[in-house]
Amino acid sequence: MQPNWQNRTMWTGDNLEIMRGMNSASVDLIYLGPPFNSNRTYSAPIGSEAAGAAFKDAWTLDDVDLAWHGEIAEREPPLYAVIDAAGQAHGRGMKSYLIMMGVRLLEMRRLLKNTGSLYLHCDDAASHYLKMLMDAVFGRGMFRNEIIWKRVSNHNDAGRFGRTADRLLFYGSEIDRAAARVPLAESNVASKYRYRDETGKYRRGDLTGPGISDGEAGAAWKGWDPTDIGRCWSVPRTGAYAEWIEEHCISGYRSEPSVLRRLDMLHEAGLIAFTSKGTPELKRYLSANPGQVPPDVWVDIPPVNPQAKERVGYPTQKPLALLDRIVRVSSKPGDMVLDPFCGCATACVAADRLERQWVGIDLSPLAAQLVETRMRREGSLLFKAIRRDDIPRRTDVASLPNYRTHKHTLYGKQEGNCTGCRTHFPFRNLTVDHVIPQAKGGTDHPDNLQLLCGACNSMKGTGTQEESLSANMTETSGPL
Repeated sequence: MQPNWQNRTMWTGDNLEIMRGMNSASVDLIYLGPPFNSNRTYSAPIGSEAAGAAFKDAWTLDDVDLAWHGEIAEREPPLYAVIDAAGQAHGRGMKSYLIMMGVRLLEMRRLLKNTGSLYLHCDDAASHYLKMLMDAVFGRGMFRNEIIWKRVSNHNDAGRFGRTADRLLFYGSEIDRAAARVPLAESNVASKYRYRDETGKYRRGDLTGPGISDGEAGAAWKGWDPTDIGRCWSVPRTGAYAEWIEEHCISGYRSEPSVLRRLDMLHEAGLIAFTSKGTPELKRYLSANPGQVPPDVWVDIPPVNPQAKERVGYPTQKPLALLDRIVRVSSKPGDMVLDPFCGCATACVAADRLERQWVGIDLSPLAAQLVETRMRREGSLLFKAIRRDDIPRRTDVASLPNYRTHKHTLYGKQEGNCTGCRTHFPFRNLTVDHVIPQAKGGTDHPDNLQLLCGACNSMKGTGTQEESLSANMTETSGPL
């Protein structure tokens, strides 16, 4: 589906309402660095480019819209079960935080293409609960990695080991492995590539494989017989290194079917070295190594230091190198990248540098100013973002779902409990009822509405429903 916005758009406002106005399946990559539920208040220092940026990262039930409870409970019962369980295990603060996140992740799932990917940036304050949330929203089969990013070298925390790392929960499609490769670490090069000749540094590799052979692969060559050690020749003919040999050293190498002839060709080209015992070994040059795909622990990307050119003073600014890697491996030029909690817009800057389209959303208008400042610093002197503070109008549907009803709000207000028996029920098992019946002057005002289970709603009496419930509870409890 085509986006119903332009490239390089920066929205100011509540990302939930803005995402609800965006067309489905219109985004290829989502990166989000939401509040971490850290119970801290962040602010940028006076005098920095991000001065004025501040947010509170502590959550209570008063911080979330009561209707969100009911929306999640109605649309995604398994997701609400995860949230409710987290609330019981950790407390209402965590439950409130996950409700805020859950209702937004549902919209991100709708916006993401089937081939898309999502990276959620968090720390250990809520990462385990967020992973359960993501499993419920996207399906555990879409999980790819929990990436550990070491953001600081040392951190002293009283009574425990230092907290030095963030988490990136990665869900979606496979990465582009070629785009992910990075040069080998110096320590890796020093330990493995210990030899050098006129072509460069190299390591030695085995030319044999397991098992013996009665054919050419088991024949002696240069006085050395692989059968003597229970092995046979395994001379590369396919794969990346064989391609490199053919391209840089031996024309037509891969088309030679004879194992012994390929050994001769390698020897003539100076690509074979012999041990002190006469064992032939293949030279594997560092220049032929395309690099390595990083593991799920990233220690090669430092945080933004106070003197860094890219630093703008935003309290939770992430390094460009981190977002460059994410955008590079999980999108292609021309793809659409969304950052719904964009802050100082690092993901948007990275996307633009890599020729991707992008859209950002943030509560503060400062985000739009920062992305323009940073893009001009990158060399785009006339760069200007498209600034919007409206709610987009979807072009892929005739009308939006009815997100909010009295029942949704009541479900949140009552936290899913029946007001009669105080028992927790799924959304569909509760019914809206008037506290004071309409026949006795009760109105449809939300303050006169409640949710009751089927059993409590069936109770009748001559007084108000509230009085009937109270009387019934007294009768059923009986004397002690």
